[in-house]
Amino acid sequence: MGSGRGSARKSRNAGGAPEWAEVPQEAPRAGPGRAGRARGAVEGRDGAAPGWAAGPGPLALEAQGAGSCEEATGTHRPSDPGTALSRSRAGGGGWQRRLEPQRQHESRRRGSTAADARRTSAALPALAMGALWGRRRRQRGGQGQPAAVLASVAAGLVCTALAAYACWNQLPPLTPAASAPRRPVRPVSVLLWWEPFGGGRSATRRPPDCRLRFNISGCRLLTDRAAYGEAQAVLFHHRDLVRGPPDWPPPWGVHVRLTENQQLLTLEDEEEAAEAAVALAASGPRPPGQRWVWMNFESPSHSPGLRSLAGNLFNWTLSYRVDSDIFVPYGYLYPRTHPSDQPPGLVPPLAQKQGLVAWVVSNWDERQARVRYYRQLSQHVAVDVFGKDGPGQPVPEIGLLQTVARYKFYLAFENSQHLDYITEKLWRNAFLAGAVPVVLGPDRANYERFVPRGAFIHVDDFPSASSLAAYLQFLDRNPSAYRRYFSWRRSHAVHITSFWDEPWCRACQAVQTAGDQPKSIRNLAGWFER
Repeated sequence: MGSGRGSARKSRNAGGAPEWAEVPQEAPRAGPGRAGRARGAVEGRDGAAPGWAAGPGPLALEAQGAGSCEEATGTHRPSDPGTALSRSRAGGGGWQRRLEPQRQHESRRRGSTAADARRTSAALPALAMGALWGRRRRQRGGQGQPAAVLASVAAGLVCTALAAYACWNQLPPLTPAASAPRRPVRPVSVLLWWEPFGGGRSATRRPPDCRLRFNISGCRLLTDRAAYGEAQAVLFHHRDLVRGPPDWPPPWGVHVRLTENQQLLTLEDEEEAAEAAVALAASGPRPPGQRWVWMNFESPSHSPGLRSLAGNLFNWTLSYRVDSDIFVPYGYLYPRTHPSDQPPGLVPPLAQKQGLVAWVVSNWDERQARVRYYRQLSQHVAVDVFGKDGPGQPVPEIGLLQTVARYKFYLAFENSQHLDYITEKLWRNAFLAGAVPVVLGPDRANYERFVPRGAFIHVDDFPSASSLAAYLQFLDRNPSAYRRYFSWRRSHAVHITSFWDEPWCRACQAVQTAGDQPKSIRNLAGWFER
């Protein structure tokens, strides 16, 4: 991973010491990609940020990727239910991504009042007369008019005024128009078929209050499979799709009875039984208008069994990908509106930062790019590793955020590199804890669709791990340069997605705002793996 990454600029003064330029403020250079990276999909997009931002907060950015899920299906996608993405370019940086909740279709017109109506009625004759007198004055300034014509015009105006007055007195009195009633939110039922990461068992969690938690009204969240026929949408978590025995809803309206041979098939040849169950689920009838939603927050590298899923099995996708039908990222920035918005303060207190670089890692795998890069970086700068696996030490009892807050930099290294795969390692472990993130994941351009370019350090900005280490040490000695990485906190705060309540409520919101046009995902693996 060393020498193939981007570039970092530095110059030498007379004494020969490196003098660093503000690397993050420069346009990133496209360095050679690392193995296994999904750069092609990013390059297919324009440089503009997408539209992601929808949902509770707002996150500025623009995100219609080249080749969205509709391209894989050949059908139209519903309006992005959970997100409305917008692009804002402040100071030349197209980074700000705004996440705003979708509003229900309702009348926003202000009811007219009696005074408004009377003013409008009175203004119309006055305007007409003013226009007429303007023409008369211009005409007089020219050739002039006979007295008889002028008298006729004056008489006509008087008659018109009298007639209008008479008619006005015969009109019923104007009453204040009542404001248009709010259009009721369409009640929507969403069934969670499996408990996420629950080993294939039915969902047992207590459904959240979507209105109280995320300002989404009209949601009826279900876990009882007996209510399957009442659900407008059914959520299927991918990891539970491919693990354990096949467990799909039965064809709607068809009584299914397993024979002894079918039961033996499930026991003796689980793979064939799973394929048969998927085929049955794909071809069997469903309740009218019901949508099946594929939900996944793992990267393609950690999503086994994608290609075994039948085509047209699902109607919508719900994931961290901006081009999902329901876009729910791991986190986002939104405009700061209250002093209690997190993280507090413009700059974290530097006095409490006793260490330089920290990394919390849960799954240690020497084959991963992040572990290989750590091996190189740790040869030039001290990195304190926390976690159960590898060389890490247990996270102290004060907790992860308080531990990371003691360090100036945090290695927000993703377990694999894929489009839009930016997890809580950036949003929570770094931003919320108050450490500058050093990121390894998708390329810099992909990160800048969600966050300001000067809010993070990308390993691709440097030709080697040793040059990155030198830059971190430079920032450690120069507090003013280090503080600039927190400029975004003056105007924005961090939202951390609540799993699994928030995706559940966003699915409800998507059904409410979508039309009735049918859609199905013809090639799920082809879309997600690209």
